[in-house]
Amino acid sequence: MLPVLALAAAAFIVGIVVGASYVPGEQRVVQRFANAWRRGDYAGMWAQLTPDQQKAVSAGTLAEAYGIARDTATVRSYSIGKPRKESGHTWSLPVVAHTTAFGDVSGRVVLPLEGSGDKARIRWTANVTFPGVPPGTRLERRTTLPKRAGLLARDNRTIEEALGTYASSIVGELGPIPSDQLADFRAAGYPDDAQVGISGLQKVFERQLAGTPGGQLLAGGKVLASSAPRAASPVRTTISAPLQQDAVNALAGRLGGVVVMEPRTGQILAVAGIAFSGLQPPGSTFKMVTLSAVLQDGIAGPNSTFPYATSALLSGVPLGNANGESCGGTLVQAFATSCNSVFAPLGAKLGANRLVAMAERYGFNSPPTITGAATSTIPPANSLGDDLAVGSSAIGQGRVQATVLQMTSIAATIGLEGRRPLPTLLYRPGDRARLGPRATSAHVAHLVRSMMVEVVRRGTGVAAAIPGVVVAGKTGTAELRSTQPCTPTADNPESCKDQQTNPNDTTDTDAWFASFAPARDPKVAVGVLLVSAGAGGDTAAPVARTLLEAALRR
Repeated sequence: MLPVLALAAAAFIVGIVVGASYVPGEQRVVQRFANAWRRGDYAGMWAQLTPDQQKAVSAGTLAEAYGIARDTATVRSYSIGKPRKESGHTWSLPVVAHTTAFGDVSGRVVLPLEGSGDKARIRWTANVTFPGVPPGTRLERRTTLPKRAGLLARDNRTIEEALGTYASSIVGELGPIPSDQLADFRAAGYPDDAQVGISGLQKVFERQLAGTPGGQLLAGGKVLASSAPRAASPVRTTISAPLQQDAVNALAGRLGGVVVMEPRTGQILAVAGIAFSGLQPPGSTFKMVTLSAVLQDGIAGPNSTFPYATSALLSGVPLGNANGESCGGTLVQAFATSCNSVFAPLGAKLGANRLVAMAERYGFNSPPTITGAATSTIPPANSLGDDLAVGSSAIGQGRVQATVLQMTSIAATIGLEGRRPLPTLLYRPGDRARLGPRATSAHVAHLVRSMMVEVVRRGTGVAAAIPGVVVAGKTGTAELRSTQPCTPTADNPESCKDQQTNPNDTTDTDAWFASFAPARDPKVAVGVLLVSAGAGGDTAAPVARTLLEAALRR
């Protein structure tokens, strides 16, 4: 009898376990709907609807309905509990919507079913897109925005007090929400008619200045949730009032941009013009990138020598030096004189893959750390083109595009022994080193730095020299209307007429200068772009010198 009793007891226990783990088919259908909702898998939710409703409501329409509810309530995510049977073929789900504007909003979503077992399907209605919405009603939000916070200069005074009439150069403007950003602002709780920062510091610090919207979440007159608007604290920026005035005065109303940066912390001390937004060919300032790659991969060394020439032949096309000058000599001399006939062939020898990889290590093709700043770009290696295209890119022409912020950051990276700064406009008391990934080795950075010193000491950047201070810099003179050489065709000798550069026409070139000082322990980095303003050494370098001196005095 004992074995029989043991078997009976075991069978009884198994029966209890099996019975306890049994899940009705209807519950499994509702659970699949809930799991898909939690994941944002609207196609999976749609698959649980009745055949008639699948004909009436497409998966796209269903997704749109849930998207509208998500944006209206500013939902970040959902927590969904275990399905519970109500009465008949009706089940419910306990849902918690975690929202930005209203905190956690809890309620039940009621789901009528048709059929039974695993063949049961949900009879969907639009009110089940959010917990607690009564049938036949829709979700609405009434938004109340708090008072916008103020902006402070580095010295803790308001920007307006610190800068006076210069405040307009940096504060920026408010305007309607840009159409391509409407969905993001809705999700953050903004009403469609809100005024938001569209330029300057107002744009950079939009979310910090706007505070937290409040208001009510309603459905059919029923208040599902409410919250009070919360104003933000004033935002203290890194902007130095005296340097900002110097930057504006140095730009002197010309089209261009200026950045003054503290390298080790990445703090932007001054910014003027189109320094964050203006994408232009960087010209020979890009040779800082090319030189880094050449040295890193052993293509050439500082003492490598090159023949003197007025141009280089790439893909059968001559690529000339500025104004047809003859240059060459050691790599140090070629960099100091910004010799295209040396650096374009070096870029071609380096190849597209290694050139693009180095540019990306310096920050190209990656969004900057400053909100709203444009991304500097170089085409992917597999689409860069032949030797002529790669050589042109290596001297900052072709399809390479950069901002002043980017080229200032590259100069600062070299000054920081190859570690990239993380540019910021947000002041943090006691902020010390804020360094990002390494772009190149300390050894390579030291070599590039020493060659940038030669640019200012005896090369194209002598106009940036400061008595008693060792300045490192690189000039750039980027052609605008003829960024690549043109060879007339035999049947049309005039085919290149419109692309040929007049050496006396300074409007065909952007002037650039990227720099830092003191060279061995940089306290400041300065980048300058003057659009259609001639040679970098003639016009941009003197502006940089003025700002380097001003920053080192303070």
